[in-house]
This record gives sequence, C-alpha cells and structure tokens, in this order.
Amino acid sequence: MSPFDRGGSRNSSSRPVGGSVPGVDQVEEWPDGDWHVRRVTGAGADKVYRCPGCDQEIRSGLPHLVSWPAWAGGENERRHWHTACWRNRVKRGPGRTRY
Repeated sequence: MSPFDRGGSRNSSSRPVGGSVPGVDQVEEWPDGDWHVRRVTGAGADKVYRCPGCDQEIRSGLPHLVSWPAWAGGENERRHWHTACWRNRVKRGPGRTRY
C-alpha cells in the first residue's frame, strides 16, 4: 500500500458537493448580470473595507464576500460586500451604483 493511499475509492470525491467554498471564485447569475463571487472567511479578512451596499465598514476579521463583474476587465471593479448587502443589492432604489 502506498503511503499516499488513504484507503478510499479513486472515484470518491473529497470535496463537499454544492454550496460555496471560502476563497474559491464562483460565478453567480443575477438580474443585473453575471458576477464572480469569492467568500472571505473571518480569518482571511485582515483589512477594513467599505461596503458599497450600506456604506458601512467591513471590519477586519468579519466574514464577507468580494465580487466583480464577469466580463473581461471586470476584476478591476472588485468590491467587498457584507453578505446580506450583496444578496439585497438588486432591491436598492435608484441613485446607488450596483458595484
């Protein structure tokens, strides 16, 4: 037996199916377009950011997410959001940008 063989089947997956994995980009489809979304754990949040949804600080150590448009060059539009603000952004009234 190889020291690297853990006894599992080669066809079994070691990753959970479904859901999001912190630090891994996903593309989400929304009425305002497709967005790359990366979840940030509290341990991975070492700076203070300002949420574009509520204009409040996202303090260091607070889990949140980073999003940017899924078009070429969209990564230059990355924004850090509170998770609830991101989910509710399409309900915001006029006068606020979407990112």
